[in-house]
Amino acid sequence: MMLMLAGRTRFALSTVLATIVMSGVAARSQQTQSAPKFPEVGERTASKPSGLPNPYRLVEGWPTLPKSMNGGHWGEVIRVHIAPDGNIWVFNRCFNTVPPGSATCINRGESNPPILEFDPSGKLLTSFGAGLFAYPHGFTVDQDGNLWASDVNSKDVVLGMSAKNSDGVIMGQEVLKLSPTGKVLMTLGKEGVPGNGPDTFNGPSGVAIAPNGDIFVTDGHGPPNGRVMKFAKDGKFIKSWGHLGAEPGDFNGPHDIYVGGSQNWVYVADRNNNRIQVFDQDGKFIAAWNQFGHPSSVFVGKDDSIYVGTTFSDSTAPTGETRGIVIGNAKDGSLKVFIPDPVDLTHRADRGTSASGIAADDTGSTIYAADVGTDNIRKYVKAK
Repeated sequence: MMLMLAGRTRFALSTVLATIVMSGVAARSQQTQSAPKFPEVGERTASKPSGLPNPYRLVEGWPTLPKSMNGGHWGEVIRVHIAPDGNIWVFNRCFNTVPPGSATCINRGESNPPILEFDPSGKLLTSFGAGLFAYPHGFTVDQDGNLWASDVNSKDVVLGMSAKNSDGVIMGQEVLKLSPTGKVLMTLGKEGVPGNGPDTFNGPSGVAIAPNGDIFVTDGHGPPNGRVMKFAKDGKFIKSWGHLGAEPGDFNGPHDIYVGGSQNWVYVADRNNNRIQVFDQDGKFIAAWNQFGHPSSVFVGKDDSIYVGTTFSDSTAPTGETRGIVIGNAKDGSLKVFIPDPVDLTHRADRGTSASGIAADDTGSTIYAADVGTDNIRKYVKAK
């Protein structure tokens, strides 16, 4: 079981075995040949969808932050999710903006907590998590209201500051299960220890919980890992699938994951491969959808609507790209709605979309987007 462990040490991986899917056979074999050519980081291969409606309007001034938290201004916000009770949980990078696109929580203190809970009106209810994370990334809320949050930090020192926590352990490479009051209930991975085994991560970028409590983690915020790991609700490793690669079932920078819809399929934002990949919960490949652009976030509603924060190639845009939220059908991949980003992000050198986290209510009438690129949290409501 990948439960909380002491004596955590770091080691470096020196080689990467590229994975190749052999034509006509189901078995994989690891080769020492060169890895397949991936899209360059930041490369967009899909064009912006045209003619899609936008029935949503932005709710200005949501939520309300106390002045004691960074003067009432957000830093990078990486994820947002709605709890079963209707409250909204936000996972942010401790109100920090540096390094840009990967802001750190190191030494940010109690006044800059990474986890916050709001009611639907935007009132802050609770906050906690200071000192638990260096580089916040994946986040979700399970059916019991517990929180799951990941740390993808892989550095000993960030901006001249040690990444060690109060116990002297390098933070990162783990997934935490937390109660709604902030108590750590379970730890997956070995804090500060990168790896590719059944009990280690190297960039656990996203986490999703199935209705039966099974845990799914995308592992590979950067090379060398590129896989989905599945655990039982008690933390026992079950299986993994995928390698660093571009073939169906492989991943290059998987950035987010969600289990949902009427089929309870597993949806992965395979960002650097410019696609959403769909699997059953045993890892059987179902589909790869390139029409969702360069995705950073994915959420699937009970009505089989899929919400994706993404970026598209757009020759008419000053930067050559257009960012926004695409809503489609989670069963066939057809596109229904495009919500453009409200601001131009040329002032920031972030990667991917500003909506690095996304969630919606059961009816799809309200959408929340977590912005890394513009240091914000957005709320949309469907126009009546």
